[in-house]
Amino acid sequence: MLEIKTSPLSDGEFNRGVFATCDIKKGELIHVAPVIPYPNEQHMLIEHTVLADYVYEYGINHSAIVLGYGMLFNHSYEPNANYEIKFEDHTFRYYAYKDIKAGEEVLINYNGDVDEMDPLWFNKKEEE
Repeated sequence: MLEIKTSPLSDGEFNRGVFATCDIKKGELIHVAPVIPYPNEQHMLIEHTVLADYVYEYGINHSAIVLGYGMLFNHSYEPNANYEIKFEDHTFRYYAYKDIKAGEEVLINYNGDVDEMDPLWFNKKEEE
């Protein structure tokens, strides 16, 4: 259902993104990603590593490193996928927010809500 390919949206070292290998219907479960949660006070240590780019907020007192395809979805303010956090089994579940065609890149809004338009944390750092 998913594969990693070069993304035209990414300008990082690896330029990767997650792409659909088949048509995916709106509402369909795309991926279940396990997470490694850690207390927020440990985040200052993570910020000094490449893993800082793959961290999600995880409740009030924790952050989490998302595994699997979850760490490779690229951002869009017009996403075709969204996610739900499932604290009971420590996973993020990614769903098609819109119909996704085979070959299309699967995109999420890094702000956590498909309609949230706030500037992203890494863009805020560049503006300062």
